[in-house]
Amino acid sequence: MHNDWWAREKATPGIARSGRAADHYQRFRDDFALAKALSHNAHRLSLEWSRIEPTRGAWNEQELAHYRAVLRELEQLNLASFVTLHHFTDPVWLAQQGGWENPEAPILFQRYVEKVVDELGGLVQFWITINEPIVYALQAYWEGSWPPQKKRNWRSMQKVIRHLARAHTLAYRVIHHVLPQAKVGIAQHFIAGLSPFQSWRFHHRFLRTTAGTHDFLGVNYYFSRRRKTWPGPRSDMDWPIDPAGLTQVLLSLRSYGLPIYITENGVADSKDRLRGDFIRDHLRAIEKAQAEGADVRGYLYWSLLDNFEWQHGFAPRFGLVEVDYETMERRVRSSAYAYKAIIEQARQPV
Repeated sequence: MHNDWWAREKATPGIARSGRAADHYQRFRDDFALAKALSHNAHRLSLEWSRIEPTRGAWNEQELAHYRAVLRELEQLNLASFVTLHHFTDPVWLAQQGGWENPEAPILFQRYVEKVVDELGGLVQFWITINEPIVYALQAYWEGSWPPQKKRNWRSMQKVIRHLARAHTLAYRVIHHVLPQAKVGIAQHFIAGLSPFQSWRFHHRFLRTTAGTHDFLGVNYYFSRRRKTWPGPRSDMDWPIDPAGLTQVLLSLRSYGLPIYITENGVADSKDRLRGDFIRDHLRAIEKAQAEGADVRGYLYWSLLDNFEWQHGFAPRFGLVEVDYETMERRVRSSAYAYKAIIEQARQPV
């Protein structure tokens, strides 16, 4: 309730309200047990900056204790944690001070990261400083669909991208100062089939700007460039399902010489007709890239649960587990069991 997205919901009639979302905040133990029963061995989650620092310079120890309990639960279940420090939302107090246009924003983010690492650092295996920085900048400062809803503001967008890059660099240094062996990176959104110029601006410029501050590359991949003549299946969001595009993306990252983790890959599929094949086909695409030299170390399907999908609200259904938003009841989809079988088969000795 202390972030800019929540404030937007309260101030804008007629838009989807996130509310409790999937109520994972209260039900995390049961949800993690479900993940474990489905043979998962890793889990990605995000910390909410505005919960931890609801007003500037004031830390909420109760929320830090909550996240400590969350991470300890993962540790007890032997689920490796991929912890994201910034996932699109900002504290209201930061938004009121100019958000990521404020030159002070990277320093404020650094201070937040220092607190988190001091309090929770020993419980985290992988750190994702920022989720999809270019997507955030485009949606918030060009498309105008996310807070602060600035439309076609090229100068502001470029400033925000520079400040996000600075924030990542500072966070990387903070984490490694406290935890020298830490694994730190970002989660970058990739779209297959872009022109070389588009790919440079959308995919690689941020990575090159922050060169030397990545221990791994986090890849979020959902679709190839939208084509009206796309002959294959599409998701409920009308995104082309193109596993070969993931191979293309992964091969384009070989020059970085870094381990790669697929930090998001999923499909909106309310009837669960596509998801099983989607996972199988994308895992085959990863194997093909590995055979050609891509150093892919892990795969995280997005997502375990149906969830609130930003401006799209609750309509898209990405989860391996269906959520009844009236009762918050969980129902495991058949594709989750198909994925479980793949995981267990992969663990069998050759």
